[in-house]
Amino acid sequence: MAKVSAIVPVYKVEAYIAETIQSVLAQTFQDFELIIVDDESPDRSIEIAREFDDPRIQIVQQKNRGLAGARNTGIRHAKGEYIALLDSDDLWLPQKLEKHIQHLECNPLVGVSYCPSAFIDELGKPLGIKQTPKLTGITPAQVLCRNPIGNGSAPVIRREVFDAIKFQANLYGSEEDFYFDDTFRQSEDIECWLRIALQTNWQFEGIPEALTLYRVNAGGLSANMMKQYEAWERAIAKAQIYAPEFIAKWGQIAKAYQLRYLARRAVRNRDGKAAIKLLHQALGCHWKIILEEPKRTIQTMLAAYFLFLFPLSFYQAIESFTLKFAAKFQK
Repeated sequence: MAKVSAIVPVYKVEAYIAETIQSVLAQTFQDFELIIVDDESPDRSIEIAREFDDPRIQIVQQKNRGLAGARNTGIRHAKGEYIALLDSDDLWLPQKLEKHIQHLECNPLVGVSYCPSAFIDELGKPLGIKQTPKLTGITPAQVLCRNPIGNGSAPVIRREVFDAIKFQANLYGSEEDFYFDDTFRQSEDIECWLRIALQTNWQFEGIPEALTLYRVNAGGLSANMMKQYEAWERAIAKAQIYAPEFIAKWGQIAKAYQLRYLARRAVRNRDGKAAIKLLHQALGCHWKIILEEPKRTIQTMLAAYFLFLFPLSFYQAIESFTLKFAAKFQK
């Protein structure tokens, strides 16, 4: 039985899936099974996946259920002590599993081990910057407001954690175990992390190395920005049912951070008007984000107004200079 079950949901990623699979097979820690979940992908993704001849690879096919549904299917098939999630357009560096398993086995109270993520573009070229999340002392409020995990390819999670939060439902004609909530097509990560933080005693803790490469897709979020916000609000409403006092205390603050996050995504998608509107809404919810995180908030504000007030070519020149400076600073 494999120590780790790596789960890769697949849907319309024929340009990336081979590199993603190869990044798993190249791990220094080799005691794993790789469960590829075909979420009724209409392209050649699964055909490409079948070209890999490795007995540890298992391909599971299903009718389309979305990312949460594909992850759930993978977890149901998993036999490992640890569950490692990897989105099908992202990559792992070779020591990813080795470092996380070592971290979890040395820290028995930690249920969710994660790491910073370095950004790459659509062609896999490093952008020179990375996420720098808080790594220790994570509270439920920090999970809600800042989501230190960052993305779905960063965590390695004990199977016991998923067993602690699973629920049964009949969504597709029969009773099944669910871990992520299949009714969410966006914000499924934060909904799940929040249940772990509020309903179990397992700790979240990160390791400092950036072992995940997160692919920034230009067309990823812009068309569905408000749908993501609506899904996030659904996650908060769901948490309010089982943790009303917690949401009463932190919900409005978390809303401000979520709106600021969406403002940054609007900037990335070159929509200055939307970025300014979202940022003003964030400050209206909780103006103290300027004091709590002045650097990030002011950066977002400057970027939004520069994008709105100046020609795009001028903004791009400023952005390029800023990214290069940030990359040097992080190094």
